[in-house]
Amino acid sequence: MKQSSSSLRWASALLGLAALAASGTALAAKDVVLSIGYQPETLDPYNTNTTITTAVTKTFYEGLFQFDKDLKVQNVLAESYDVSKDGLVYTIKLRSGVKFHDGTDFNAEAVKFVLDRVLNQDNKLLRYNQFNRVGKVEALNPTTVRITLKEPFGPFINSLAHASAAMISPTALKKWGNKDIAFHPVGTGPFEFVEWKQTEAVKAKKFDGYWKKGYPKIDTVSWKPVLENNTRAAMLQTGEADFAYPIPYEQADLLKKSEKLEVVATPSIITRFLAFNMLQKPYDNPKVREAIGYAINKEALAKVAFGGYAFPAQGIVPQGVKYAEKMAPIPYDLKKAKELMKEAGYPDGFESVLWSAYNNTTSQKTIQFVQQQLAQIGIKLQVQALEVGQRTEQVDAWPDPKTAKVRMYYTGWSSSTGEADWGLRPLFASEAWAPKLNNMSFYKSEVVDNALAKALVTVDEKERTALYKTAQEEIRKDLPRVPMVTEQNLSAHAKRLSGVFVMPDGNINIDAIAIN
Repeated sequence: MKQSSSSLRWASALLGLAALAASGTALAAKDVVLSIGYQPETLDPYNTNTTITTAVTKTFYEGLFQFDKDLKVQNVLAESYDVSKDGLVYTIKLRSGVKFHDGTDFNAEAVKFVLDRVLNQDNKLLRYNQFNRVGKVEALNPTTVRITLKEPFGPFINSLAHASAAMISPTALKKWGNKDIAFHPVGTGPFEFVEWKQTEAVKAKKFDGYWKKGYPKIDTVSWKPVLENNTRAAMLQTGEADFAYPIPYEQADLLKKSEKLEVVATPSIITRFLAFNMLQKPYDNPKVREAIGYAINKEALAKVAFGGYAFPAQGIVPQGVKYAEKMAPIPYDLKKAKELMKEAGYPDGFESVLWSAYNNTTSQKTIQFVQQQLAQIGIKLQVQALEVGQRTEQVDAWPDPKTAKVRMYYTGWSSSTGEADWGLRPLFASEAWAPKLNNMSFYKSEVVDNALAKALVTVDEKERTALYKTAQEEIRKDLPRVPMVTEQNLSAHAKRLSGVFVMPDGNINIDAIAIN
């Protein structure tokens, strides 16, 4: 019997489907949506201080090294390295055969081009201070780069393992320029850029030329900024998102009841602080700062604002960070707080303003809790959670410390290089006064400055440990910031998703992302 042409087409299509099934090729694209609580402000990893932004940029970019989930340094585009005895010269052997998304070669010349860019102060990149101890970068041959420092810098490899130290295609940098590369990322990572609709999503697709064979295991990935906590949680329940971070603490128990979802709490190195502008009264008085430390019940704060997914801070630098000095939390002692306020000359308290660096639900709860606690010792606070633009203008970029309007400030920090230098120097060194870095307390201590400076250049491990201990003990005594709680990282994902996890510093790793 003669078959019709349409029957032949159907038969052909069915044979094609059978062939695909036999070969194991997926018929449906593997798409993943990752919902995050903040909106990336750039896709240039060298021009951001925001951890969640560098999480997004890692979709496209890789560095010479990276941290694993325990903050141990792993080789990525580097195969090995040697350090001279004086700690000044790093010779790095590079992985060969790696291509950028635009088809150009990753090699030593590319490393030199990228590092020279961040070292050029005319480019005004925010990560300049992370690399400013580099004196010279040389491409010895296609697979060998030599980096000479101006002075020894113990955490240098950790700095190169930070997500900001990404390798960008020199061809793309020349094409798009120093500013527009922020909208056109071209790296060696597992995914290549598709589009960025700034209020909606950053989308990427699988890079077929990726050097790590068998990866990535999905076809597309989208980072979707969802600022409202409950909406982010709801997207998991409806299937609009496969992963969400951070999860609002108050939603954790509800999400745990879903058979399709898994809620994950992991240790973090994120400490939440109450910082004071020490150039202004009454915060120039150490007894006032100490009184505030005693007046806040940190155990209660961890329960009220963080749903129990936090604990009182155990020092200036959180445990899990190299050289962190473990200290007993500042106890809740209302009687002592009142005595200190009286000794400071403020027996009836004072009026002030508390700003929060964040505008999410947890931060709102935190500053309201602090407001209630400090009212017990007569401190009457007006509280305000700042929007991103307000925070940048009023705190981060305020040009003159003497006229800075910040008084009391709720903020947080993670030492995202995995060692104490980046948990101390940006916050407490006098060279780090805002807007240069993040010392918005305008704290200055010769003891701390000297200890941090010496720790950077010593190659003696015991000496470095002792110096960081000195710095942390002095900061704890002076209290330019009161460490309140160290939180846990709380995320959730569809059970069909694997290979995604939150790093201790709040970054997100999707190296092995897959749909089961």
